[in-house]
Amino acid sequence: MSEYQNPLAQGTYVGQSADILARRNIADMGAAVVSQKALFQRRGTITLYQDQLVIGNWSESSDLVLTRDDIKEVRLEFTALYGRLIGGLLNAGKPLILETVHGELYLLIDRKEFMETTEDKRWAQLIEKWIAG
Repeated sequence: MSEYQNPLAQGTYVGQSADILARRNIADMGAAVVSQKALFQRRGTITLYQDQLVIGNWSESSDLVLTRDDIKEVRLEFTALYGRLIGGLLNAGKPLILETVHGELYLLIDRKEFMETTEDKRWAQLIEKWIAG
């Protein structure tokens, strides 16, 4: 049984820190055109609870647990680290970016590989509402 109870929302994610994305090379970029999983090598379950956001399996040894105070900004946008060419031509492919006390995190939540769509917009709204209390 999980130490966390009563999730407000739950999904699966692929993600990566901005620091790691900044170190990508041309081979990584080519592989990402085929599948974003080439860039986003962290995978697991993301769960929003009343008092914390848990990004499962973020590191080899543990989940990343964030409180409202840990998240400084939530946005959906293509950036130099993850642009429209890789993310797809649809706006639905914009990554969810969380600016946290641990750095900037890029997430694709409940991503559909062939459609290049995610639930990131819904999650951005959920997290913003959660932060606001």
